[in-house]
Amino acid sequence: MDLLYLFTGAFSGALVGFSLGLIGGGGSILAVPLMVYLVGVSEPHVAIGTSALAVAANAALGLGGHARAGTVKWKIGLLYAGAGILGAFLGSSAGKAFDGQKLLFLFALVMIFVGVLMLKGRKAVGDSEARLHRGNAPKVGAYGVGTGVFSGFFGIGGGFLIVPGLVASTRMAMLNAVGTSLVAVTAFGLTTALNYARSGLVDWGLAGIFVVGGVLGSLAGTRIARHLSSKGQLTSVFAGLIFVVAAYMLYKSGTAAF
Repeated sequence: MDLLYLFTGAFSGALVGFSLGLIGGGGSILAVPLMVYLVGVSEPHVAIGTSALAVAANAALGLGGHARAGTVKWKIGLLYAGAGILGAFLGSSAGKAFDGQKLLFLFALVMIFVGVLMLKGRKAVGDSEARLHRGNAPKVGAYGVGTGVFSGFFGIGGGFLIVPGLVASTRMAMLNAVGTSLVAVTAFGLTTALNYARSGLVDWGLAGIFVVGGVLGSLAGTRIARHLSSKGQLTSVFAGLIFVVAAYMLYKSGTAAF
């Protein structure tokens, strides 16, 4: 790896971490396009496999903070993640077999969907005392499998789907859903990364510097976020950035694939 590769990898990780620290979920959706178009990873599948590993590592670090704050519903999170691991394996296997440029094209469409969700926002209050029981366990497992397949296919954490999946299946409070979702994001990302690694589609060095940059960026973003009275405008700006990047990806990958 040359110095430019190292620098752009660390810088990309810092951008993702900074956005996550500043506005919360959705920032990791930029990991793949940054690896492809800024770092210069030529093989889309390598970018996706490496991104999945980096996202899993960052999610695990975030999970530690939420666990200390007591916002993780462990039984629900473990069932959701356990059910979704098989889905993530199947989804990532399908993703590896899919044409790389067409996969990037579909990924760009997912980015637009994420941007729309960010603009809508989530205002549900939920139940902070939500528990796992016989009545909701099948629903928790079903949502886990579904989001696991999606997460594995695109090599993303999938928190933007896991959070509403947890709320829909258990009616838990949003704060608990965000913390608990990191159990599944870590599990799905690691499953996807290991599946890609079996095929030699993970750049371990790039993943390492991406994570280091992400940690530093996250610290900076979190510190700035504490001094902001509202994140609404920042979320709108970030969603706009996602739309721009998605449009560029649609053009580049569409030209190459079709």
